Amino acid sequence: MRHDQEFQSIPQVIRRAARRFGDAPALVDGELRLSFRDLEALMVRAVRSALALGVGPGDRVGLCAPNSAEWIVAALGIQGAGGVVVPLNTRFKAGEISYILRRSGAKALFAAASFLGVDFIADLRAADPGLPALDTTVSLLGPRGSAGLSWSEFLHLGGESEERVAHTAIDGLTPDDVSDVMFTSGTTGHPKGVILTHGQSLRAYGWMSEEYTFRASDTFLVIPPFFHCFGYKAGWLASFLHGVTVVPMPVFDAGRALEIIERERVSVLLGPPTIFQDLLHHPDRPARDLTSLRVSMTGGTTVPEPLVRAMKKELSFEIVMSAYGLTESTALVTTTRIGDDEETVARTTGRPIPDVEVRIAEDGDRGVGEILVRGYNVTRGYWDDPGATAEAIDSDGWLHTGDVGRLDADGNLSIVDRKKEMYIVGGFNAYPAEIEKLLLGYEPVAQVAVVGVPDERLGEVGCAFVVPRAGAEIGEADVVAWAREHMANFKVPRHVRFVERLPRNASQKVLKHALRESFGSR
Repeated sequence: MRHDQEFQSIPQVIRRAARRFGDAPALVDGELRLSFRDLEALMVRAVRSALALGVGPGDRVGLCAPNSAEWIVAALGIQGAGGVVVPLNTRFKAGEISYILRRSGAKALFAAASFLGVDFIADLRAADPGLPALDTTVSLLGPRGSAGLSWSEFLHLGGESEERVAHTAIDGLTPDDVSDVMFTSGTTGHPKGVILTHGQSLRAYGWMSEEYTFRASDTFLVIPPFFHCFGYKAGWLASFLHGVTVVPMPVFDAGRALEIIERERVSVLLGPPTIFQDLLHHPDRPARDLTSLRVSMTGGTTVPEPLVRAMKKELSFEIVMSAYGLTESTALVTTTRIGDDEETVARTTGRPIPDVEVRIAEDGDRGVGEILVRGYNVTRGYWDDPGATAEAIDSDGWLHTGDVGRLDADGNLSIVDRKKEMYIVGGFNAYPAEIEKLLLGYEPVAQVAVVGVPDERLGEVGCAFVVPRAGAEIGEADVVAWAREHMANFKVPRHVRFVERLPRNASQKVLKHALRESFGSR
């Protein structure tokens, strides 16, 4: 049976897990250790309190905090009351958060009172004192700060109501009900709210976690942020479906991650390539026992084949997968499968998941074109934005992803680049992600990002921002000479800038607009 039909809603997953896995560990967050029965009891308290707070069917509630047990319980409480979670990027500033809360019509806000020196609620009160969401606020992770209620005060709100009130609310949820509105990162304009349902997430990630062989003896260190589907849905939701223990990590630190992997016997670890590169190159790695690691998946356009091999040999993974998705597709479109060779995992993002179609809108460039997706995983639209919805999803139900790719003879999808990242060198289309992947084959290069920059003769040319491997001694001429030997002339970067690190957002995506700006400022 499909997971959306079996479980109906995300809170129902927790109720079922309590029956199936009982006293087995569900959540480990610092000193806090919760069994599945404990987690269900805490969820029911949170649902009762959310109802007492006035959260009802369809109400949007903002949630801004780092990965933590409290984030999970708050989300379950909101959803169990029939509400819609609006996850907020913890790296956003007050103005960006205010825009999302107003745009979504959020009536309440749960937020960390102190994270990386920020009290989100205090900053919002200063920036937008009339914001409706500020009428009802709950602090997470520590002191009350500027919130109306502390976390413990919130959990006591529903103390006078009976547990059956919470269970009745959960029973009323259906797979078609909206579970969350996930706002895009806004790197190409104002963030847009992607509407997703309980059923879409359960169906997609129930299948994915089975394909990836999640099992009740596993422990998953969840590093990708919960405000992104990677940490939330491929992370804790997929885990609880199968009795996997979740260990949330609020801020990634490779040394700390190695320590947790050894202590908690972590077996599942998903994330962007940078996480695995940082673990591989950390000086503590050889001294750590990483033999518990079993399942991994990394996504993105540039996954070097040597990294896949190193993940198996040096980090002990039995299974290494790659996948592709975007928020508008419940963040899952294609994935490799068990048994795929290393070249397929590195070169492609695998085949479409069941009941999802992928095709390429070719532009004449040898099978390369925009990736179109159709299926149950596609959002029903952007929140309160019919114009943007019509632009993204055509009348036949195809989602126009804005990503450029190609399909091979076996149906594996390769991501070439973002449509908007492409630049034109003297009439030739240059795709930065393709060039980056080639440059990562040059041993002295640890990380690289390529952007198009203005050129008087050719219109645009490439500039490669390179993070050299530790101890490597290379100059601009070395990179250009290697590139001329290994790629077509129009792809060769005409400029090279060496940097200590690439600017990234909290989802570990490189901020290419910042790189373009830094090029222009020199």
